[in-house]
Amino acid sequence: MVKQERAARTREALVRAAAREFERTGYEGTSLGRVARTAGISVGALTFHFASKAGLALAVRTRGDAAVRACAAQAGRSTAPPLDTVVGLTLALARLLEEDEVVRAAVRLWRELPEGDGSWSALWRPTVTETLARADRGGLGPAVGAGDVVLLAEYLLAGAESRLSGRPHGPRDESEDEGAERDEGVERDEGVERDGGVEGDGGVERHLSRLWALALPGLCGGPVNRP
Repeated sequence: MVKQERAARTREALVRAAAREFERTGYEGTSLGRVARTAGISVGALTFHFASKAGLALAVRTRGDAAVRACAAQAGRSTAPPLDTVVGLTLALARLLEEDEVVRAAVRLWRELPEGDGSWSALWRPTVTETLARADRGGLGPAVGAGDVVLLAEYLLAGAESRLSGRPHGPRDESEDEGAERDEGVERDEGVERDGGVEGDGGVERHLSRLWALALPGLCGGPVNRP
């Protein structure tokens, strides 16, 4: 039992370390040696659990995909009005992206691995489509189709993903830290944080909420008022 628990902890550390590296440098830029150093174990111990980088990537994708599917499944059980459900799902996914490095890494691997179709939207798009289909037009205006809502959701989440890219949470190399110090003065002058966001503008979930507030009146056929 003790060995099994230790093995489980080691695998968890490796998945987290691999996610951190995949998010930062992508599939091609990640090495088993770097993952092992990030996890604080030897390469030999790593290959005991994962024989290859492809196996690590599969583990990260499986974990991240499961989290996204669970989020979509919860939204699919909602009894709220269709548009409210769609909005709630996109906000939950944005929050998941911001908080979970494994999900962010899995989303990047969707773009970079050949077995993916290039977009993680395949994990949650069916829920949006089915939610709108179950409620006739779902409160949409006469000139708006369900496909328009799906497309808007895809663009909004792609924007959230893009905004979060380049915000790794793992340890940096000393050379990266030195570069950060050199750039610090420039970024302060421009009013930009190290994570790429404008100071004081909130997280991506808040951004999406504001954008939905702008878009919803148009989707429902009413006037658009800025919040």
